[in-house]
Amino acid sequence: MDLQALSKDAQLSWKQIVAKYSNPDWRRSMWQTLNSLLPYFILWYLMYQSLAVSYWLTIALAIPAAGFLTRIFIISHDCGHGAFFKSKKANSILGSFCSVMIFTPYHRWRHEHAIHHASAGNLDGRGLGDIWTLTVKEFQEAPRWTKFYYRFYRNPVVMFTIGPLFIFLIKYRFTRSTSSTRERNSNNRTNFALLGIFILISLTIGIKAFILIQAPIFIFSSATGVWLFYVQHQFEGVYWERKENWDYVTVALEGSSFYKLPKILQWFSGNIGFHHIHHLSPRIPNYFLEKCHKENSIFHSVKQITLWSSLKSITYRLWDEENRKMVHFRYLRKIQPSMNAAG
Repeated sequence: MDLQALSKDAQLSWKQIVAKYSNPDWRRSMWQTLNSLLPYFILWYLMYQSLAVSYWLTIALAIPAAGFLTRIFIISHDCGHGAFFKSKKANSILGSFCSVMIFTPYHRWRHEHAIHHASAGNLDGRGLGDIWTLTVKEFQEAPRWTKFYYRFYRNPVVMFTIGPLFIFLIKYRFTRSTSSTRERNSNNRTNFALLGIFILISLTIGIKAFILIQAPIFIFSSATGVWLFYVQHQFEGVYWERKENWDYVTVALEGSSFYKLPKILQWFSGNIGFHHIHHLSPRIPNYFLEKCHKENSIFHSVKQITLWSSLKSITYRLWDEENRKMVHFRYLRKIQPSMNAAG
């Protein structure tokens, strides 16, 4: 699909297409809020009761609870894009509430995520809000300590377990030196809210019970969230380009995956697998993403990634700018002899 070759009429066409799906339906938004929050709180209570039976049962209940917490994150995500309600205030209130449940300062995350949308696939715009990705050349020329840290960062165990816990539990407790006043206030409000919740729950059921319940939920949900974010921009055939050649439509439809998940996983992940549509128009509510994709043939040629094929993405570590593909570290051994010969 040569997206860069789209005529002006075709470009106007996709803008008109996505505009039809960009009006949130408050009834659907409220229903999604209820069918995400209520089951989560019920499962949390059942997990507390299960502590007296078996901790294995508690862990088993943590799996669907993590699914609902992932869905709650998607609601916060949509609010951050101004896509869940027409009212900016309603988005801010619900988004902030849901963000506290995932230990995330709402306005800080919204700002960083907006930067991600503005720079995804741009090799000259990497940084805030992205998965750290080096090119082959950058890695080869990096100091030894940077290479070691990058390998550590890109290790799957670190990427999907240690990393998410560090980000949500520690990193988000502190503001960046460049944070705006609004972001700092958001950080402070989130921290005070979490402290109040922690104290209240600890006084009612005890610190130990709270940790035994919340820890597995958070481990499962944060790993799931980071995996979804990772695989949506680190896959075979992904689009990366230098700033001068970077194209918004192309990066949306080729730099963001169409992650075709089983229906149950699609539901829990709030249709975020239709990420190509989301990056093309972040103002589309998650419950309209599939509808937009199915009803418009312009999107049907976008490459699909299945749950099984997505596992290959775990091996990707670097972007080979010369050959325009994601590669693993073993790839360096193949190109090193030719580089030495050329030198």
